[in-house]
Amino acid sequence: MSEPRWLTDEEQQVWRDFSQAAAMLQAHLEGQLQHESGMPHTYYEVLVSLSEAEDRRLRMSELADARRSSRSRLSHAVARLEAKGWVRRESCPTDKRGAWAVLTDAGFAALQEAAPGHVEAVRESLFDPLTPHQVRQLGEISKAVLARLSPRCAAAAEAAEAGEFVAPVVELPKSG
Repeated sequence: MSEPRWLTDEEQQVWRDFSQAAAMLQAHLEGQLQHESGMPHTYYEVLVSLSEAEDRRLRMSELADARRSSRSRLSHAVARLEAKGWVRRESCPTDKRGAWAVLTDAGFAALQEAAPGHVEAVRESLFDPLTPHQVRQLGEISKAVLARLSPRCAAAAEAAEAGEFVAPVVELPKSG
């Protein structure tokens, strides 16, 4: 096993700041949506994906891929959204095992009601503290990280769906 590429002091600080900022941002946005709209961020994202799709419908597998979610987790979320009357499932006429998730008018109305507060929370929390140059840098940085991780995450998701996922073993250095 090769020697780990330890983080420099500066990299360690950047990593900790980034990790804490990302967690705080997610928690803030989750709390805002729960408080103002009574929905978790995950459900909001499902509604957004469906609202942007042609005829406000996506195959369940496409919706799971778009949300970077396991099919079972997405199915649970869609069941909750169905119970609220915001989404309905329809059988796929060309694939007996396939199903469509369809955004209902009530779901679209719930999204329209939630969106202004959510967008304001995103703007206030993420974009307002940044200069236009920093916003562009954040976009470039985000794209670079996504480009690196997307193929790995897709492969891990496929393995997990097939029941083949095994958590990697990480050996930590011995202190002393």
